[in-house]
Amino acid sequence: MEPKRTTLSSRLRRRRLLIAVLVLLGVVYLFGFPSFALDAFDLDLDFPVNRANIAQLVRSKTKNVQVQVPEIYGLLHLVTSADTEDQHIMAGTFDPTKPVDMQVYASGKTNLDWAQRKREIDEQFPLVVFSKTYCPFSKRAKALLETYHLTPPPKVIEVDLRDDAEHIKQLLTRLTQHSTFPNVILLGDSLGGSDQLQALHKDGRQLRNMLQTAGIGVGNTDA
Repeated sequence: MEPKRTTLSSRLRRRRLLIAVLVLLGVVYLFGFPSFALDAFDLDLDFPVNRANIAQLVRSKTKNVQVQVPEIYGLLHLVTSADTEDQHIMAGTFDPTKPVDMQVYASGKTNLDWAQRKREIDEQFPLVVFSKTYCPFSKRAKALLETYHLTPPPKVIEVDLRDDAEHIKQLLTRLTQHSTFPNVILLGDSLGGSDQLQALHKDGRQLRNMLQTAGIGVGNTDA
């Protein structure tokens, strides 16, 4: 039975260390490790606690942890890319009605940091409008958003002008449960189409508040 007690003791020490790390990590990296901290936590450790050891422990615990980024950001990554060749990827041989591996959206980039890319998209293109040039509902939604004088302005994707139009439609249907155009995406979430946008606009300042909460500047104070 002695080996089991040893294993349990080791687990308890690791658990206590992880708790201490969570509390002290910010202090360690910002101000250096305070000498009094070990006495305060009364840690019984098998190795000295210093900045290097804590950093090594944190890396070992997190190196295999991948942040789960919603698939919609894979689509947003491709349609907001300056590379026009990316649309050919969306017209490729995959089934858009089923979940798509994020690597398909990565355009061959094996080391793409999706968490970082999500932050970039949210900052640069917080509002994306999937539209069709000839659609009256799309025109109505775009006209309404123009009255808000938004900064940054909406990123408008005219789907009917792209080679991957059908794939985008099917992807949006699956990912947002909204199958028609326009499809207004705010920070990765669909607000719906023209009717939903008009309803938010007419409901006091709900649309304005949602846009501002997303970090978008609203220049028209009367909107």
